[in-house]
Amino acid sequence: MAALTGLERVSGDVSRRSRPRAWRGLVFALAAAYFLIPLCTSLWYTVHTPATGVSFAPYGELLTADGFVRSLTLSLGLALATIVLVLLLTLPAMLAVRLFAPRLRPVMEVICTLPLVVPPITFVAGIGTTLRNGTELLEPTPFWATIIAVQDPGFPVVLVLAYVVLVLPFVYRSLDAGLRTMDVRTLVEAARNLGASWPYVLARVVVPNLRSALASASFLTLALVLGEYTVASLLGYEPFAVWIVTVSGSKGQLSVAVSILSLLLIWLLLLAVSTVFGKKKEGK
Repeated sequence: MAALTGLERVSGDVSRRSRPRAWRGLVFALAAAYFLIPLCTSLWYTVHTPATGVSFAPYGELLTADGFVRSLTLSLGLALATIVLVLLLTLPAMLAVRLFAPRLRPVMEVICTLPLVVPPITFVAGIGTTLRNGTELLEPTPFWATIIAVQDPGFPVVLVLAYVVLVLPFVYRSLDAGLRTMDVRTLVEAARNLGASWPYVLARVVVPNLRSALASASFLTLALVLGEYTVASLLGYEPFAVWIVTVSGSKGQLSVAVSILSLLLIWLLLLAVSTVFGKKKEGK
């Protein structure tokens, strides 16, 4: 009887352990279907037509499509500039608040998350009004050339400034989660006691411990800049997202093909970064 009771307990434990695995597999399958079915449907739409059958011609037209390379290069440049600027502004400010003014953390959190409650249409309307009025008011001053330069269609700096505001809540959350996993005060005080300067502490002590958080913030920024349409369109610029909408009016297959390729590009970048950081952690 004791042996039978022991076998029943073991079988019960095995069944209870297998149930979570089965549920995890089911949830994973549903999530995969939710993402892959629309993607596969879009892919089929780009390669199949009732008249000619299966053809990959839309993907061959991408490199020669008017404005494709220019708009993609512009969006990648805007994304890189936005990533650099938002990290240079956010990370030192968050470190200063944590080390010297911890009571200001709630205030900083409210300020950084405030863009989430401002509608993009209201935000871009304010930017447009400011640029128009500022150009007129600053015309007699030396700052007139500056406000004209930030609106240069070749590289609109005004879009970088707007994207920094839009992505600020996501960057703040990513960096805040990373900073919560490390004892910032102890690391900084130890480095400073050993004679390290503040730039050295930031570059060689803090940043290496925030690799994952910085990568998350960077790719959230990249995804937002590549997919942002409202601000760029209403201000009269044509980055990648605006170009896709413009092309979709006449070439539906081409626009969907571009969207699929941009999505796959972001996925590949995320996979590459995850692999690199995973190897570094294993090496440690």
